[in-house]
Amino acid sequence: MYIFLQTFAKYNAQAATALRDERKKPVYQNGDDEYVDLDWDNLGFGLTPADYMYVMKCSKDGAFTEGELSPYGNIQLSPSAGVLNYGQAIYEGTKAYRKENGKLLLFRPDHNAIRMKLGAERMLMPSPSVDQFVNAVKQTALANKRWVPPSGKGTLYIRPLLMGSGPILGLGPAPEYTFIIYASPVGNYFKEGMAALNLYVEEEYVRAAPGGAGGVKSITNYAPVLKALSRAKSLGFSDVLYLDSVKKKYLEEASSCNVFVVKGRTISTPATNGTILEGITQKSIMEIASDQGYQVVEKAVHVDEVMDADEVFCTGTAVVVAPVGSITYQDKRVEYKTGDESVCQKLRSILVSIQTGLTEDNKGWVTNIN
Repeated sequence: MYIFLQTFAKYNAQAATALRDERKKPVYQNGDDEYVDLDWDNLGFGLTPADYMYVMKCSKDGAFTEGELSPYGNIQLSPSAGVLNYGQAIYEGTKAYRKENGKLLLFRPDHNAIRMKLGAERMLMPSPSVDQFVNAVKQTALANKRWVPPSGKGTLYIRPLLMGSGPILGLGPAPEYTFIIYASPVGNYFKEGMAALNLYVEEEYVRAAPGGAGGVKSITNYAPVLKALSRAKSLGFSDVLYLDSVKKKYLEEASSCNVFVVKGRTISTPATNGTILEGITQKSIMEIASDQGYQVVEKAVHVDEVMDADEVFCTGTAVVVAPVGSITYQDKRVEYKTGDESVCQKLRSILVSIQTGLTEDNKGWVTNIN
């Protein structure tokens, strides 16, 4: 715990320093829009805190009070807070997109709200209503509008976090909960940018087990993958593919994204059966692919199917739709089709066009917020 608190303090201090540095930078105008003076052409996926965060507390009776915006900064927690002692916290990830005319869009934020509610139920936590969640995301995006990258340059990543902030000693739910949203402008998630990923199939470590919390966005699902991910990256791989914990023969997901396997006109993705997070981007791609005439199947995907596929790609809010160039399993390396004519690229183009307002949204996925 001491090491954890040291690390927590270190990164809070780094974030605060980054924030102070950004506040000193001038802003510039592009038409009627004001932007922070950042190098928009070279955004990575690092933390550059935007001006404001949203904070809402949950009273002891389980009702959330009206939240408010405040300047981004450190928060105060008891050493015995539920989140620090028992990891009672879940989070979401969504984005604000800027259209070519400067207007801002959100993509299916109601689905993030619903997923948080389901996760909160699993972790025995109260959660904001769908309307409270969506309204809070809208407020956060609008308050930080100058941090939303110009169209085509990136997005404003928005991180809602629900945690047990009240103090507790014995194992049990916290007496108080805090809902926070902060934001940061981002570019591509992987350092490869739009280049194809090289993945490694992990056989020693597993991400989740039946009956556990692998199907919800609990913070406890992510720290355990760091060791396997670090090892894979040290060997030159982009990310890890995890197998099921029982037979270790069926594909689950990567460290932070869902996986799709393409064979001919059939696109398969591992069924979200409680050990795999149900992705909002994943579901959107499944619907788009079905609209394009592909047979889309949710099922148990054997690792041998992956090694015999035509294409493999990953999806997620952070990664969007990322092509996989190769997968290594038991010292066997298989390469896959990538490029402009790939299924992955075609589906990605359709999705991004909807998200950024370049294509008319006929599905009701996009929310205009200004």
